[in-house]
Amino acid sequence: MLAALCAAVLLLWLLTGVLSYTRAQHEAEELMDGSLAQTARLLLAILGDNEDDLAELAARLATVRGAADNVYEPPLEFQIGRGDGTILARSDNAPPIPVLGVAGYSDILRQDTSWRVLNRVSADGRYRVQVSQSIGLRDRAALEVAGQTVLPLAVIAPLLVLFIYLSIVRGLRPLERLAAEVSARSPDNLQPLAVRNIPTEAAPLAAAIDRLLQRVGRALDNERRFTADAAHELRTPLAAVKVQTQVARRSREADQRDHALEQIECGVDRASRLVDQLLRLARLDPMNALPHAERVDLRTLVEEAVATALHADPAEQRSVRCELPEGDLHVVGDADLLQIALRNLLDNALRYTPVGSHITVVVQEAGGDLVNLLVRDDGPGVSVDVLGRLGERFFRGAGQAIEGNGLGLAIVARIAELHGARMRARNLPGGGFEIGLTGLRR
Repeated sequence: MLAALCAAVLLLWLLTGVLSYTRAQHEAEELMDGSLAQTARLLLAILGDNEDDLAELAARLATVRGAADNVYEPPLEFQIGRGDGTILARSDNAPPIPVLGVAGYSDILRQDTSWRVLNRVSADGRYRVQVSQSIGLRDRAALEVAGQTVLPLAVIAPLLVLFIYLSIVRGLRPLERLAAEVSARSPDNLQPLAVRNIPTEAAPLAAAIDRLLQRVGRALDNERRFTADAAHELRTPLAAVKVQTQVARRSREADQRDHALEQIECGVDRASRLVDQLLRLARLDPMNALPHAERVDLRTLVEEAVATALHADPAEQRSVRCELPEGDLHVVGDADLLQIALRNLLDNALRYTPVGSHITVVVQEAGGDLVNLLVRDDGPGVSVDVLGRLGERFFRGAGQAIEGNGLGLAIVARIAELHGARMRARNLPGGGFEIGLTGLRR
C-alpha cells in the first residue's frame, strides 16, 4: 500500500510538474510577445509627432535598456523605417532584417542567432516598425519562470511522501500488535484477541479471527469429547472379547467353547460396526459443504435402500415398503451420503420395532422446492425425554436391549446439516414413530 501510494503521488507530481512547466513556459512566451507588441505600438505612436527626432531616439532608448544578466528584462531591439523600407533609426544590436517583411510575428535566423521578430505598419502606411528579441534570451526567461513555478511542487512532493509514510506506519501499528499477539500465542490459547484501538478497516478481520478461534475451540472440544467417548465405547466390546477369549481357552466342553467363540464374533462385529461409524463421522465432521453436490434421484435411492433392508431381514419379520409421489423426485445433494442416512434410518427401524411391524419410506412435498425423506413405523415410538436427545453422539435410551453404540442417528443429523436440511423425529398422533430428513432442496 505504501509503495502504491508513493508511486501514485510521484506520478501525479511528475505529471503536474510537466503540465505546470509547459503552461508556465507558454505563458511567459505570450507575455514577452505582448511586450514586443506594446513596444511596437509605442514606437508607432512616437513617430507621428517626432519624425525629426528619430536620429536621437536610438540613443535615448539605449539608456533605459535592462541589465544584460536580468532574464526577466531581455533587451528589445528595433528598427524604424518608412513605408518604402528606408531605415530611419535602429538600435545598436538590432539584426539586419529588412523592415518590408510581412506584418506579424516570425522567427528568423541571422548570424547564427535566432530572433523573434514583430513587424508593424502605421495606419497610413507611412512608417514601419520592426521589434525583435533574441530567442535564446526569451528561452532563458521562460525557463526561469517555469522553473520557479515547479519549484514548490518539488519541495512539497517529498514532504507529502514522508507524511503518507508516517501516517500509514502509524495506522498499521495496531495491525502489527495484532500480528505479534497472534504469533506469540500458544496452540492451546484460543481466547478472543485483546488488541485495542484496531482501525475500523481491520475490525472485521479481528472479528473474523475471533469467530475462527471460537469455531476451532468448539471443534477441538468436540474432538476431545468424541475421542473420549469413542475410547469408552470401544473399551466395552474389547473387554468382552478378551473375557470370552479367556473363557474359550479354559473351556473343556465343546458347547461352552462354541458359545464363547460366538460371543467373540459378536463382540468383533460390534467393534467393527463402531469403528466404521467412527470413521464415517470423522470424515463428515470437517466438511463445511457437500464434496460432490449433484442432482440425486430419490426414487432410485429409496428403492435401492428398501431392497437392501429386505435383504437384511430375510425372514420378513417386518414389512418394508415405499410411498412415493408421481413426478420428478430429484434433489440436490450427495447420493452416497443420502444413501447412508436412509440405510441408518431403516436399520434403526428394523432393529427397534417389534416383529410384525410395518415400515414405510415416504417422500413428500414440503412446499416450494423442498422435499422430506421420512421413515415411518407403527411401533410403540419413544419416550419424550429420549425424543429430545435423538441424534446426540453415543446416546442410547435407558433399558435398551438391542445392541448399539448411539452413532447412527448422529450420522444422519450430520448428513442432514451438510444438505442444508435437518433431522426431525416425532411420535405420530395415531401411534407409531416418524424420523427423517426434512427440507431437502430440489
